[in-house]
Amino acid sequence: MALKPLLIDTGPLVAYLDRADTQHSIVSAVIDDFTGTLCTTGAVITESMHLLKDDRNGPRHLAEFVQAVGVHVSECTQAQQLLLAASLIEKYSDTPMDFADATLVLLSDEIGTNKIVTLDRRGFETFRTRKGKSFDILPGR
Repeated sequence: MALKPLLIDTGPLVAYLDRADTQHSIVSAVIDDFTGTLCTTGAVITESMHLLKDDRNGPRHLAEFVQAVGVHVSECTQAQQLLLAASLIEKYSDTPMDFADATLVLLSDEIGTNKIVTLDRRGFETFRTRKGKSFDILPGR
């Protein structure tokens, strides 16, 4: 049986690449043990690049990681996708949900997985896929 793809959020990408991050070892254990396809969105890559910019080599390390591991990066910037993302952001405004989160929720339905590596437990314990499924969050508690 093939492994389902695994969604990856901004926090784990940054923590994985920043050895000084307090979550580095926990996130590394999850990512290093996973043998399927990591999937994310352009919005998550944009946030990650921004957060890694203070490390002179941070953005390059992110680009090299994405290439080496074969991270599947989906774009979610077509008009219909933007409208769907905006609707999700409105729906979860009290959580809150940002654009990157919304794109991951949309991608979850597109690729058929609810499994996600995220440090945003509060958000992803609240968010649901468009089909109403809850997210299976890694790392576990």
